[in-house]
Amino acid sequence: MTNIESPKGPGVFVSRWRTEGPVDADVLNQWKDELDWPSWLSLAEAALLMDAPELLEVMTVHLSKGEQAVLGLVRRRWLGDTHLSQAIEAALSVVRDPETRDLALEGRLRMERGLVRFEAGDTEGAEEDLTWAETRLKSVAKASRDHDLSLLNKAAYHMAQGEALMALQVYGDISRKAGHAHETIAISRLGASRIRNALGHHFDAGRHAWNAHKHAMIASQIQMAIEAGSLFLDLAIEFQSNDAPPMHVQVEEARPLNLEDDPPILSVHPNDIQQVFDWCVEHLEPGWGGPERPALRAMLTIAHRLGRMEPFTDLMSQPEAVNDPMLAAVAQACSDSPEDTEAWGQRLAQLTML
Repeated sequence: MTNIESPKGPGVFVSRWRTEGPVDADVLNQWKDELDWPSWLSLAEAALLMDAPELLEVMTVHLSKGEQAVLGLVRRRWLGDTHLSQAIEAALSVVRDPETRDLALEGRLRMERGLVRFEAGDTEGAEEDLTWAETRLKSVAKASRDHDLSLLNKAAYHMAQGEALMALQVYGDISRKAGHAHETIAISRLGASRIRNALGHHFDAGRHAWNAHKHAMIASQIQMAIEAGSLFLDLAIEFQSNDAPPMHVQVEEARPLNLEDDPPILSVHPNDIQQVFDWCVEHLEPGWGGPERPALRAMLTIAHRLGRMEPFTDLMSQPEAVNDPMLAAVAQACSDSPEDTEAWGQRLAQLTML
């Protein structure tokens, strides 16, 4: 199984301030160098969103005028301001000024303007800004946090417009070997897997879901890893074969097809099924309660299909412990006796009448 790397990033920086701070701006600069983090802006955004105002105040000396303008925009959004067009234009003026020019931040702000335009119903203007932003960021800050966001936002725009193949093309631009963040790769592969599955491309759907699961694990995004893992299992259960190579080998050997090539057939070794299933079950949130348990619902469904209900024996005997009506409905469908079916039906009726 893939080893999970220790999470690194802005959150670590803020946590260090809380355990070792307060410190002065020079020490913060040393911490940034030790973390090998490229941007003061993303650290400042983390301090804002993680409610560390003292850290943000000390950090301000390191921010350029353009970064301060963007941070002001982020602050307004964080405070619930939805009228951001004027703030975006003001920030664009700063990063376009010859004295304070910042090409990467201009790309970030054009992306922000594209999102605002889309929300306002200006789809043509939104596409123009999102495309411009992605092109600029690819040129001056490839595989950076903002470039990753621009790609994911552009793909989301195409999906919202019903342009799944265009979104798939954008996801394809997020190479696993080009330095993109593991979380970005995971999100893109989740989206690509769903599109490929809708097209009937089972092998590509399966390998994308596998990659999404692995990269989410590396990024320590547990819920995303379970989501991707359950998607992989859902796709792979009907394509098991003891003769199948390990999935990681199939992923590494996958190549673009020529027009005359037959599409590959999805074939998954039971060991891969077992490993992904075990990992997802082990990382579920403890307990059976809570009003929304989508990961638990997914894994219970998978367990029933695999005939591996042992991890959920305790759940199946405690209808009263469940508060999620959809989970109760899944449990009812997975019951193996008339008595259990009736008990879960009664619990479902109680929850839907609340």
